[in-house]
Amino acid sequence: MSDALAFDQDFDAPSGQCVALSPLVRRVLAGNPSPFTFKGTCSYIVGRGRVAIIDPGPDLPAHVAALLDAVRQETVTHIVVSHTHRDHSPAARAVQAATGALIVGCGPHRAARPLAGGEIDRLEASGDLGHAPDTELKDADAASGPGWTLQAVETPGHLANHLCFALPEENALFSADHVMAWSTSVVAPPAGSMGAYMASLDKLRGRHERIYWPGHGGPVRDPARYLRALIHHRRQREASILARLAAGDRTVPAIVAAIYRGLSPALVGAAALSVFAHLEDLAARGVVATDGPPALDGGYRLA
Repeated sequence: MSDALAFDQDFDAPSGQCVALSPLVRRVLAGNPSPFTFKGTCSYIVGRGRVAIIDPGPDLPAHVAALLDAVRQETVTHIVVSHTHRDHSPAARAVQAATGALIVGCGPHRAARPLAGGEIDRLEASGDLGHAPDTELKDADAASGPGWTLQAVETPGHLANHLCFALPEENALFSADHVMAWSTSVVAPPAGSMGAYMASLDKLRGRHERIYWPGHGGPVRDPARYLRALIHHRRQREASILARLAAGDRTVPAIVAAIYRGLSPALVGAAALSVFAHLEDLAARGVVATDGPPALDGGYRLA
């Protein structure tokens, strides 16, 4: 969507092919391109011989077959899931049925706080309610195999149960949907939280991985610089929203129309949720006032 910072147009990844990215990391791209998934979900295979699969993706038979073909001569010990959106976790069950591997990582999809609206209902339908890990990983918990370790890093924001995974053997981080080179992350209430997302970005700034492997698109090769850019971008968006409130706009649709000019109609709903996420955070910080709890169809003003 138009929140993108730097589109990764050079990301050359035909779906279904297994591509070696480093001595320990391979990638298989799912065939689910969309305005929200770029060219598709990136599933990663970590290790050699006894391996883990990170984010097996949507339960598409062709993608599951491609993943299983890529590890045909190997043993899958762990299926690692970053968060419970349907483009990341559902295929875990099919891969487990074929391999017997443990499903580990994020916990079950968390119930949304009560919030009404058709766009919210649609996005909540994107949650994988069937996800039930064998082992839920908390911050600093790890899964490991010969020559590899995947350490959980709790990064709520895009989704309440979102995890990244550090691979210390290569000083790398699987950043899932928290940090991507092709676009900023969608932060959409009620499952998403702008305050949590910003805190998670700050958390990653205290780490020192040299490369991120995201859930969509190609690698983030200068994470420290890119994290600064993401934070700056969100603060600019926040400033734009405050400016519209100062100019007299009072509703989410009015603010979206003013700051997302030329946006594809297919993305207007997501833009509205992004603006609402900012307003919700601003209200929690006492910068913005609203009558009653923040709502997608509520009225807003400067506090």
